[in-house]
Amino acid sequence: MNPRVSVIGSGNAGLTAAYHFSLQGANVCLYGAPGFDQPLRDIEQQGGIRALSRYNDVPLTYAGFQPIHTISRDLAETIAFSDLLILPVPSFAQEPLFTEMLPHLRDGQIIMLMPGNYGSLVLNRIKQDQGYDSLNITFVDAISIPWATRIVGPADIAILGMKEFLPVAAFPATQTEAAITKLQPVMPLPLKPLGNVIEAGLENINFGGHPLLTTLNMGLLENFDGQFNYYKDCCSVSTAKAAAVMEAERQAVGKALGLTLQPELDAMNALYNMACESVYEVNRTSETHGKLNSAPNSASNRYITEDAAYLLVPCYELGQLVGIDTPMVTSCLHIDNAYNETNYFETGRTLKKMGLDNLSAQEIMDFVA
Repeated sequence: MNPRVSVIGSGNAGLTAAYHFSLQGANVCLYGAPGFDQPLRDIEQQGGIRALSRYNDVPLTYAGFQPIHTISRDLAETIAFSDLLILPVPSFAQEPLFTEMLPHLRDGQIIMLMPGNYGSLVLNRIKQDQGYDSLNITFVDAISIPWATRIVGPADIAILGMKEFLPVAAFPATQTEAAITKLQPVMPLPLKPLGNVIEAGLENINFGGHPLLTTLNMGLLENFDGQFNYYKDCCSVSTAKAAAVMEAERQAVGKALGLTLQPELDAMNALYNMACESVYEVNRTSETHGKLNSAPNSASNRYITEDAAYLLVPCYELGQLVGIDTPMVTSCLHIDNAYNETNYFETGRTLKKMGLDNLSAQEIMDFVA
């Protein structure tokens, strides 16, 4: 019998997940929320999802065509379809979506967030606040999505590349190995266990590269409407030096929490099968990241609204908790606040929203164990 999996979300990652899980032999139920169901109509009209072999004269990977077992606009139906619920949605969508899911969930289900960005902790707090303490579900945070991908036409996707493996952690951490055993049959790449969901959040490889490079290059990005290659053109010798300072802050926070975080360079080399000698070289030479000329064109791009708000804010707050100064992280957030006329220190993913306020660092690490 083919494994069954529900993909909740119909954006770039959602369609790619539905396609690739189907390619792996799984029966997939793909859900699109009201107002976001145009991709579902496209799939119904085309009879499935097509992964292109070339786009803009660039050769692509995993080309083919896959029909999708079930297309759904009914969340209850989608949740009933499988015990494996994959949410490849932006971090800001996790909370409202989970609140809507809660009445339909059942014991034994796994909810995998791609990316996690500490989402498991936020959703667990909501579960408790809404009176579902006895509901026995396992949350899994992935450090990111597996693919570099985008929707390029009606039911057409361009998969630029895929990681060699995907680091994940469950909440609670005692369930990580069991969750991987259940999820692995539908996944197109190996799942690698991390120690806990705090480590998974700090190991997100978008941490420095996205928010900092976007912030430092905003004039270029806005004035030229993002019409260039983000990684090659936004990374310079000097911006790489600034990124190295932010990386040192991340490492210091992790060490103070008792974690041994993988250096960004080592992570990028391992995830994308490279042998670069510097992060600068990664950005300038990565084939996966350099295939298409495309970049953010405003401060409202998710590289800031998601990666700064949901990655830098937790690092800042954890740093405050353990007495580690993070001036580069803090400065980037202050500039992003000005760009978007907001306060990410309040609206971002804070320890309070994770249900971790008023806990010591050791109590937090015990809680996620």
